[in-house]
Amino acid sequence: MRKLNQFVLLLVGILMVNVAPAQKAETPEQTYDLGSSINEMTLTVGGILVAATNEGLVGIDPKQNTPVFTFNNFGKLKPEETDFIPASPYIVVSQGADSKFAGLTKTKRAVINYITGKTIFNSETDNWNQIYTCNIVLPQNKLIISGIQKEGDKFEKMTPKVAVYDLSTQKLDYSFFLDKPGRVGLAKDFSVTGVPLLLKEILIIPTAQGLIAKKHNGDDLWECKIKGVNWMVADKTEKEIYGFETTVNGKNTRIHKIGSNGAELWKDDRKVQGNVSNFQILPQGIAVVSDKSSGGSSSVFATSDESEIAFLSASTGEDLWQKSPKTKGYVQHFYVQDDGILFGIQQGGINKISFDGKTLFKKPLKTGANIMVMAESPQGLIYITGEDANIVDLKTGDQVWNKPLKYKNSAAVASTFDSAKNRYLIAADGDVYAIDANSGDVTEFAKVKFDEKEVANTMQMRNGNIFLSASQNVALLDSDGNQVYHEYYKSPSQSGFVKVLSGALAVASTGLAMAHAAKAGMNRTNSYGSSNDLGNYNDYGKENKRASDMFASIGDAAFDVMSKRFKATAATENAQFILTKLDAGVGLVKVNKDTGKVDKEIVLKDKKPEYQVDEVAGILYYKANDKTIYAYNLQK
Repeated sequence: MRKLNQFVLLLVGILMVNVAPAQKAETPEQTYDLGSSINEMTLTVGGILVAATNEGLVGIDPKQNTPVFTFNNFGKLKPEETDFIPASPYIVVSQGADSKFAGLTKTKRAVINYITGKTIFNSETDNWNQIYTCNIVLPQNKLIISGIQKEGDKFEKMTPKVAVYDLSTQKLDYSFFLDKPGRVGLAKDFSVTGVPLLLKEILIIPTAQGLIAKKHNGDDLWECKIKGVNWMVADKTEKEIYGFETTVNGKNTRIHKIGSNGAELWKDDRKVQGNVSNFQILPQGIAVVSDKSSGGSSSVFATSDESEIAFLSASTGEDLWQKSPKTKGYVQHFYVQDDGILFGIQQGGINKISFDGKTLFKKPLKTGANIMVMAESPQGLIYITGEDANIVDLKTGDQVWNKPLKYKNSAAVASTFDSAKNRYLIAADGDVYAIDANSGDVTEFAKVKFDEKEVANTMQMRNGNIFLSASQNVALLDSDGNQVYHEYYKSPSQSGFVKVLSGALAVASTGLAMAHAAKAGMNRTNSYGSSNDLGNYNDYGKENKRASDMFASIGDAAFDVMSKRFKATAATENAQFILTKLDAGVGLVKVNKDTGKVDKEIVLKDKKPEYQVDEVAGILYYKANDKTIYAYNLQK
């Protein structure tokens, strides 16, 4: 299924391991017989498990004895026909949309609210014969459909139409035709070319004939001849609108600017090389990050694999920077601050440019590759890469620590701040370092050797102690670096074993991440904080609070459920869930973070278990057989 990574593990257990005695819990709290073969299981950001079967989709809420919904209207669905909308309780189901005959044959769409279990929209019941586009708009909580609806007279039944539905009430707000039904003359292509832009007063539809603006009752406002726009975003006043159009070869992007009255505000559009991956609208203009790709070509004439950063004038569209900053790689971090733009490169390097194009750092900062952390601290900008870490002055780029902390290139780096000792703690490649926050002095704090050649990817302060973990290992150090415990739970099979990722947390981050630049635009114009704001180090709750506030503001029952979920304390706050080989077979153990001991174990009785763990609610979903799912409460 698109949008969400699947955390389904196929494991072969051949090794044995002894674990401390623990509570057996092999009887599930809930059993769901779906009556059809289960093909995939997806844990949603809202905490509902969605199973794809040979007959359709089934939603499971562990608090209910029966499925929250069953959608079999379209039969068995291909993975690409199911679209989980990020940061929402919605699934869009499509059939025929990707067919090469999509414009000629019937296409079907449906929108499901997986929390309430309701099918909000079904093209079959609303007489839509062809669906061109189907877009959910948040936070307005609207659904915008374009296509051919088999209603009205013979001319209306063949004229492209747009309809706007309210997702909370499940009712049609308004609809309108993109062309006059029965118009005499040459046929015109009014296909919708991109994502509509819904503003407070108007709706703008990008079409092959240009932009069409309507009032919220469907009445005409204006038309603009800018054709082929793929997505749009407005500034906070909604008086200035930027339209983004991918060029025919798909390698570059044209940017247009229009007013809320449809007037073109730039004399000419502006082309940036590559596809836009990030942007920020500012009073001076629009800062744009675009990614170029060689497409795998080794030719000396091939495009470089790197990002470009441009700053286009609000009034003319001209690049305000005479010389674009060199990136020599892809922009991994992009933050807008009061005095300029701060960015970090995936291949290594950090720099800061003023809004008039001057370099604010005395010289570009050299760093290791893969900048995992860039955040603000009381001492300055802290960065942590796969090879080094340091704090630098945010104004000048000068080092705050005497020299960077360097370590072997590590597959994972974990860090935290010990407020009681006023020090940073960083774990990399088996070594734990302590860095005094005031002096920057570095000491080797401890060595932690994990089995199966794992390295710590999580570090957490717990009552003055330091907890570290990986997929199969957990350890606790005291405040002096002495080992309190180290426990190892052998993986069921080391051969070809895929390490368990945090399913619920990964899904949550997927839901909040930018699916593409069109959706990213909403994050940059709402009142809950921009994703281009530099965060504070160790402020784990910031994104969750931002998401919770956003969900709560929508004023819909399903979003209220999601808001409460993001406010809740995760089940992993005091426990770690690990898949391992138990005496009775492969199973999942719940390990106490303070003691390292097993509080609970569940034997899955399957050499190749397929399962999902909701680490927020503490629920284990296990595919017991071809048609049955068990749900276990890991909190008990």
